[in-house]
Amino acid sequence: MTAAEPVLQVDGLRVRFASDAGAVAAVNGISFALDRGETLALVGESGSGKSVTSLAVMRLLPPPPVCEVGGRISLAEAEGGVRDLLALPEEAMCRVRGDRVSMIFQEPMTSLNPVLPVGEQIAEAIRFHRAASRRVALAAATDLLERVGIPEPRKRLGSYAHHLSGGQRQRVMIAMALACNPEVLIADEPTTALDVTVQAQILELLRRLQQETGMAVIFITHNLGVVAEIADRVLVMYAGRAVEEAEVATLFRRPLMPYTAGLLASVPRLPEAGCKGREGVRFAAIPGTVPDPLALPSGCSFHPRCVHAKPGLCDSEVPDLEDAGPGHRVRCRRWRAIDGS
Repeated sequence: MTAAEPVLQVDGLRVRFASDAGAVAAVNGISFALDRGETLALVGESGSGKSVTSLAVMRLLPPPPVCEVGGRISLAEAEGGVRDLLALPEEAMCRVRGDRVSMIFQEPMTSLNPVLPVGEQIAEAIRFHRAASRRVALAAATDLLERVGIPEPRKRLGSYAHHLSGGQRQRVMIAMALACNPEVLIADEPTTALDVTVQAQILELLRRLQQETGMAVIFITHNLGVVAEIADRVLVMYAGRAVEEAEVATLFRRPLMPYTAGLLASVPRLPEAGCKGREGVRFAAIPGTVPDPLALPSGCSFHPRCVHAKPGLCDSEVPDLEDAGPGHRVRCRRWRAIDGS
């Protein structure tokens, strides 16, 4: 399923926003590789830097001096070699964006144009990247709507966003993202505003389309139940840094970073068969909140909320991202002691 060379590789990605109070470090040296056909989940609380990372890959962040982006984002070329997306002129990036790398945005109602029929919005990418006529592009848009499960797709070409349900709007967004058969699809919390039935349908649709096309997927979410269902690997983020990375089964079975363990412990669970329920049982919660990026704690950013933190050790230096096993990396000074306890 995977190729020897990743289709997308991010090395040392840094994002800083200018503010009246100083530079805000939204992403601090994130690195990961994405193989063809693989699904990588970016997980973390709101404010951890997941969406900013995805927007940096798409080159959709404001230009300097409002936002400064550093590092390297390498996209593999079909003929061999790689291109650094951060070094491309905007005109060249426009040819990549929506064609080779595409994105499903978090809220379709605010991402779709309210004054254009959805058919025209899907056809726009096809006309731009494939130099197709309007008639050919609209025919392709009809096929895409049928492919994502929209009933009466030809009729829906003329519908506007407010005519559609939440699930249908999300399916339209998926059709737009897949219009040019991208090699990399970024899905930024595509099921957050949907009820559980529609969420399951959207996840099944994404899984089926990935199997059909072989595209790689970056799936951004805070829902670990969704991660268990759709991802191959997980990258856990906290305060703009990667704090743990592993295959899904490894991470769920053996979380090493206390933050990851806290996220897993906070997932609601159904009562076991034969039990009367969980009346009176309190859900586990991580104390405190994500720190202000303008005032990150010294040392490990998670130490003020961590029950395993030791003064003088965890608050002295930012831990390195260490190898903890095959394909498993963790950023914690005490992970060996915690794992052995």
